[in-house]
Amino acid sequence: MTPQPITAKLFDFLRDLRDNNDREWFAANKGRYLADVRDPMLDFIEAFAAPLAEISPHFVADPRANGGSLFRIYRDTRFSRDKTPYKTNVGAHFRHAAGKDAHAPGFYLHIEPDMCFAGCGIWRPDSGTVARIREAIDEGREDWTRITTDPAFTGTFELAGDSLKRPPRGYDADHPLVEDLKRKDFIAATSFPERQVLEDDFLEWFAGVVRRGAPFVEFLSGAVGVEF
Repeated sequence: MTPQPITAKLFDFLRDLRDNNDREWFAANKGRYLADVRDPMLDFIEAFAAPLAEISPHFVADPRANGGSLFRIYRDTRFSRDKTPYKTNVGAHFRHAAGKDAHAPGFYLHIEPDMCFAGCGIWRPDSGTVARIREAIDEGREDWTRITTDPAFTGTFELAGDSLKRPPRGYDADHPLVEDLKRKDFIAATSFPERQVLEDDFLEWFAGVVRRGAPFVEFLSGAVGVEF
């Protein structure tokens, strides 16, 4: 069993950061962030590379501190009313090798006090990508239905994200999959308690979640023209 690098100190830091979200406090506690949050997450990402490769060789677990699978702790406040400088969660995106950003097909891990979840799919795809996914759902109705109603999938995930209020152009309101065609995000998510993160088998548990989400991501990968 792979050693578990993440400890309760990660949650302790994030809770303290939530109460002291300013640059002065973060500068004084940056050593804690590196030792208790960033480095354990990078170790987890590195350890997840082998299980991920067994699920699909085309998705990447990149343990680099910058530009890898781990999202930065720094918030982009340019267009936000919330000017707090730091995220109070940590996130890792295991995206497709052909993707360049968070909007590519992938698997996601979100760790935050009292709000941990895992996800898979494509978040906020551009209009051309959305059109290809809708076409794939329409043409591959049986495959999409089989995947999204499989007990292994539904027992773990719920489809989530934003949707249109009306059917997209070119599709009838009485289409049997109209609710899926109305989606703007093609993601599935599952929440779990923070104590799950601290279990010795968390890496194996997360690999199991990803494995159950793999057929969903495989369908979406095919829809956008990348290998799974």
